[in-house]
Amino acid sequence: MPKYQFTIEAVPQHLPEQSAPAQSVFSFAYTITIRNTGSVAAQLISRHWNISDANGHLQEVKGLGVVGHQPLLQPGESFQYSSGCQLRSSTGAMRGSYFFVAEDGERFDVTIPTFVLDSTGDAGAPASHTLH
Repeated sequence: MPKYQFTIEAVPQHLPEQSAPAQSVFSFAYTITIRNTGSVAAQLISRHWNISDANGHLQEVKGLGVVGHQPLLQPGESFQYSSGCQLRSSTGAMRGSYFFVAEDGERFDVTIPTFVLDSTGDAGAPASHTLH
């Protein structure tokens, strides 16, 4: 088993009740599950997101933790949270990375797979990614 390995799963959802298409406001929620599938505990320190819409507008979001937390995940543990964003178009995508520090001092990034935000129908299967 790799020492530093995480699986990231993203499940997006359109929020029509918080959207205003006539004003080019499309709201989305997403639920992220972060699972430590490695053999060493590690703490999520920060996040980095790139959020793009169909018009080519790009938002970059960086910050400490996720929704006010910096979870320490033991091997086999997971952490789930929900957050949201707004786009200027009915479709877009998100991708990014989490920065972790392992219990043994190792520092590493975990890629967050690209997932689609789509208000026009089903966004498809959840995105997931495993990084060693």
